Amino acid sequence: MTAFPRVLFDEAHSESWTIRRDVAETMNPGHPDDSGYVRAAGLLRGLGHSVDAHVEGPLTPGLLSARDVLVIAHPSADRWERTTGLGSPVFPVEELDAIEEYVRDGGGLVVLAEYEQEKYGSNLTELLARFGVGVEHTLVRDPGSAHNGVASWVLGTPRNASHDSRSGQDLLAGARRACFYRAGTLTVSDHATVLFATSPTATPANRPLAVAVRHGEGRVVVVADSDLFGDDSIGDYDHAALWGNLVTWAARVPAVKSSAVKSSAAEGSAVGSAEAAEDAEDAGARAEFQALKDAVEAIRPLQAKDGSIQEESDRERAAELVSKIVGHVERLAPRFPHDAAYLAAVVADFGKWVDQGLGVPDFLDALDAFHPDTQRVDGLEHLVVFPMYTQNGTTFRHIEAVWIRTIWPEWLAELERTRYDNPMFVPIAFEDFTSGYDTNSAVLFPETVAVRETPARFTWGGIFADREAARFRVVSGAAAATLKLALPPDAARLIASQELAQDTFVLWDLIHDRTHSHGDLPFDPFMIKQRMPYWLYSLEELRCDLTAFGEAVKLEREGVPHARYVQLAILFDRLFRFPITGNRVRNYDGLGGQLLFSYLHRNDVVRWTDNRLSVDWDRLAEGVADLRGEVEKLYRDGIDRSKLAHWLAAHQLVATYVAPNPASVWAGGAEALPVEGFPKAVVDAVLPDEFPLSMFYEALRRKLGDVVDSTKGIRA
Repeated sequence: MTAFPRVLFDEAHSESWTIRRDVAETMNPGHPDDSGYVRAAGLLRGLGHSVDAHVEGPLTPGLLSARDVLVIAHPSADRWERTTGLGSPVFPVEELDAIEEYVRDGGGLVVLAEYEQEKYGSNLTELLARFGVGVEHTLVRDPGSAHNGVASWVLGTPRNASHDSRSGQDLLAGARRACFYRAGTLTVSDHATVLFATSPTATPANRPLAVAVRHGEGRVVVVADSDLFGDDSIGDYDHAALWGNLVTWAARVPAVKSSAVKSSAAEGSAVGSAEAAEDAEDAGARAEFQALKDAVEAIRPLQAKDGSIQEESDRERAAELVSKIVGHVERLAPRFPHDAAYLAAVVADFGKWVDQGLGVPDFLDALDAFHPDTQRVDGLEHLVVFPMYTQNGTTFRHIEAVWIRTIWPEWLAELERTRYDNPMFVPIAFEDFTSGYDTNSAVLFPETVAVRETPARFTWGGIFADREAARFRVVSGAAAATLKLALPPDAARLIASQELAQDTFVLWDLIHDRTHSHGDLPFDPFMIKQRMPYWLYSLEELRCDLTAFGEAVKLEREGVPHARYVQLAILFDRLFRFPITGNRVRNYDGLGGQLLFSYLHRNDVVRWTDNRLSVDWDRLAEGVADLRGEVEKLYRDGIDRSKLAHWLAAHQLVATYVAPNPASVWAGGAEALPVEGFPKAVVDAVLPDEFPLSMFYEALRRKLGDVVDSTKGIRA
C-alpha cells in the first residue's frame, strides 16, 4: 500500500476512452479530445496518484491486487464507438469474478456507463448488477436544466445527502456542479449513495445519474455518462474536482504499516539469508538500545533538574550507570559510522562529567560534533545521547537517548534546493526513545542540551514529523466525527494514512520554519528570548502557518501532490488540536487556532449550524489569504511603530475576532496601561488567559480532552 492511490485504467476491453494521447489521436484523428482521458489521468497524477493503462491480457486477481482503483470507461463494440480496438467489450465470467473479489477485499472500482447502455454490446450491466447497480436504457432530456440549451446535455442536481455515512465523507466537496452529456440513468439499492440525479423537470425525472456504493471492504462509483471526464469536458463546471473526489474516495483505504521486524521472504536462498542476517543485526541493535535505555532510566532519578548528581551518596551508583551507558554507546557506534566523531565525543564528555565530580553536565564538545544538517539523507539513522530537556516534555536536563531516522525524500530535497532553502531544517522520525520523549515533545533542538556556554550559532533543528502526523490523525479524526464534519475524500485519506500525513508535515514544517526569517519583520523572529505579550508569539506562529498555506496553494497549482494535503493539515491541526491542547496560561499556539477559526467563522467560510461543522471548500483558500493579509499588514505597519504601539495594534487585531477576557487591562487601550516600568509593567498586565476559549471550544475541549491527552508519547 502506498500513500497515494495506484490507478489502473482498463483499455483491454474495447473501451471508448484512452489515457494515452497517441492512441486517442489514432482512435479519433479529427477530434482526439473526444476519445481521451489524458487530462483526467494527468489530473490524478497531479494529486499524487499513479495511473497506468491496462492494454493486454485478462484482469486477474494478481494484477488487480497491486492496484487501488480500477477504472472501466465505456466498453463498446466498434459498430457504435471509436474504441481502443483491444479485446472484447464482454468481460468473461472469470474477470467478473476477479473484479468482484477485488472490490470485496477492499479495492476500488469506477465505472463510466452511457446512454442507451444496452446497445453497445458490452456486459457492463452484468458487472454492475453484482454491486446492486443497474443502468437504464434511456437518454435523459431536460430543456429546463441544460448546458448551452441542448436538452440532452443535462445539468445534474446534487443530492444534499451526498455524504458516505459510513466513512463520513462528502464526495461532492467543492464539486456540486456537473453536466451529463447524453446520459442514461441508474437504478440502485437502498444502501447506495446518490450523488447526482436528474431534476424534477427532466425526462425521466429524479433518477440517479451518479452513485457511490460499498461492497464488502471496497467501494464502487458508477456514472451514467462517460463524456463529462473526457478531455473536451473535464474543464467544465466542477468536473475536475468531482473526478478527483470520486477516484480518491473509491481507492483502497491505506493499510497500517507494521513496525514488526521484517521476516525472511525466501528462507534458504541468498536473498533470504541476507535478510535474515540483517534482521538479526537489527534485533541485536534494538536489544542493545533497550539496555541503554534501562541504564538511562536508572540514572534519571539520581539527577537534579540541572542534570547534576547532587547527593554524594548517589555518585558511586551514578558513575557505575555512566559506565554502562558509555559501554552501550560504544557497542552501538558501529551501526552509525557517519556519527563516529560525535559518539566518540559523547563518550569523552561522559568521562569528563565523572572525572569532574558529576556536577552540571557539559556536552558542548559532543554538541559541536553532531551535525545532522550536513547528513540529510533519507532513511539515515542517528544515535543521539545528551543531557537535555525536551520542549513540551520535561524541563529537567536529564540524560536522554533517542534513536532517530532522517526523512528526506528526493521531492522534498528538490523543493528545499530550488525554492525553500532551509539548511538548518532536519525532519526526523523516532525509532526509539527514553522517557523524556514519552511526552508531547516533537522536536530535537540543540539549545536544550546542557553545555558550559551557548554556541555562537545553532546549525540544525530536528522536528519529529512522525509524531506530528500521528497525533494529527488521532485528534482530527475524532474531531471530524464529534463535529459531524463531512470530510472531502482527500482529507479522509490524509487522516487514514500515516505515510501521507508524515510527508505532509515535512513539507509544512519546511515552509513554516523558514518563514520565521522571511517577510516584513518588525522584530527578531526568534523572539522566544524576548519579553513581550504572548499574542505576539501567537501571531508569529500563525503567520508562518498562513504563509505555508498560501505557498501550498501555489504548489498545488503547479502539480506538487502533497501541497493540497498541507492545506488540510494546517486547517485541521490549527482548528481542532491547537486550541484545546495544554493549559490556558499564555497558550500562544492555542490562541492562533482560536483566531483562525473565529476569522473563518466570521466570514462564513466555516459554519457551526445544527450541531454540525461545515466548510465552504471553494472559499477556504481565499479566506485564509485574507487573514494572512491582515497579519502581514500588521507586520509591515509595525516597522514604523513603537514597540508598545505595535503590541497594542496586535492586541486589537486579535480582539477583533477573539473576544478578550472581560477583565483585560489591554482591552482598555493605551489609557488603561501602566505608564511607568515599560516593558515589564505592561507585560505583567497581560492576563494568563487574555483571550479565553469560546463556548464552542470549551465544549470541544470537554469532548476531546481525553483524545488529546491520549497522544502523549504517541508512536507512529
